[in-house]
Amino acid sequence: MPLLVPNRHRGKLIVVEGIDGSGKSTQLSLLSQWLRSQRIGVAFSEWNSSPLVRETTRRGKKKNMFTPTTFSLIHATDFADRLERYIVPLLKAGAVVCADRYAYTAFARDVVRGVSRRWVRNLYKFAVRPNLVFYFRVPLEVAIGRILGGRNAIKYYEAGMDLGLSRNVEESFRLFQGRILDEYEAMIQEVGFHVIDATGSIEEQQRQMRDIATQELGENLHNGHLLRASQGDIDAAQAAPRVL
Repeated sequence: MPLLVPNRHRGKLIVVEGIDGSGKSTQLSLLSQWLRSQRIGVAFSEWNSSPLVRETTRRGKKKNMFTPTTFSLIHATDFADRLERYIVPLLKAGAVVCADRYAYTAFARDVVRGVSRRWVRNLYKFAVRPNLVFYFRVPLEVAIGRILGGRNAIKYYEAGMDLGLSRNVEESFRLFQGRILDEYEAMIQEVGFHVIDATGSIEEQQRQMRDIATQELGENLHNGHLLRASQGDIDAAQAAPRVL
């Protein structure tokens, strides 16, 4: 795999990955709150959230217009826009950016949809390498139970219904997310994931995340390197004009 670009900025990038229903978003939110309690400037980034392609993505999904390759490219465009306009300026300002999904989501999902592993990894080789990547490992049945416990139905694309794996939404989810799970497992050594058992208690998972963050980023957390990133710095970075 082509190496991602080393993070040479003052700020740090923390990423969480895992299949839908792994609980990663909850844990990232708790970690963000803890970092803020340490008076560290923290910003949040979410997968597939760039306003640049939001409407195009919505229309394409609604009309089932995407091929595996165009699906991959639209998400890469979204990612590149967020990286350039949001993530990198915040890292330069000295903030800790907490990202709910990163390029590794594409490495898993796009491959399952039929895109070449080499091709998709090359597509994202411009991405800044995270300082920490947490992978939340969860059994499929647990993930399904969590999703259905929080809402009435599984979404069309998170179930991989566009791939024609099964006409039954839950069965399609099992097949699609199971294949994504296999891709994540294969990336553990390649990427260097910190694996978190997502079946543990919320408190235990959070304790592990904080311990790892302290161990990996401890010097920066305690020597004032990141403390100079105020909320004003973060707001200014978010408002910075895009460089074309």
